[in-house]
Amino acid sequence: MKVLIVYYSMYGHVHRLAEAVAEGVKSVEGAEAELRQVPETLSDEVLAKMGALEPRKAFAHIPVATVRDLASADAIIFGTPTRFGNMCGQMRQFLDGTGGLWAKGALVGKVGSVFTSTGTQHGGQESTILSFHPNLLHHGMVIAGLPYSFQGQSRTDEVTGGSPYGASTIAGAKGERLPTENELAGARFQGNYVATIAKKLVS
Repeated sequence: MKVLIVYYSMYGHVHRLAEAVAEGVKSVEGAEAELRQVPETLSDEVLAKMGALEPRKAFAHIPVATVRDLASADAIIFGTPTRFGNMCGQMRQFLDGTGGLWAKGALVGKVGSVFTSTGTQHGGQESTILSFHPNLLHHGMVIAGLPYSFQGQSRTDEVTGGSPYGASTIAGAKGERLPTENELAGARFQGNYVATIAKKLVS
């Protein structure tokens, strides 16, 4: 049973969450996690001006996703940074190329889930995930979030990401903040949760 984790990360925050999601997936017996990056749409020149080239070297080994990869998975967990409360352009372009899968109903019945990263505490974590969900529904996917059985999302003793819609992290205005252990725990929980549901559906 294969769970595909498809994401875009510019500075590494979403990548770190993706790794934690994969850990959660692998904690389910018989579940395999595969990490894939969506294709980059920005030139190296632009990425260099944004200070993103050096951070991206840490996950340059992750293969680039194709739309065909989606059809072969039993569940797909998408990760995207927010852009004005929506998914990033790289993810949008990738999803816009899935029309052929939609026409064939290739993703119908697969579990779909989303996690995200924002620069600030109220930078659109929930709206990014919620505005992502219509894409999954149009493909006929079964949406899974991050249930309140993950008690870490109810914490008030620290600033933390995470909502019923999915795991998330706060990167900081300059990208200086790394995902906290609580945020990573939420990502692991989500990976386990999705894999558990997918295993039941597959069987």
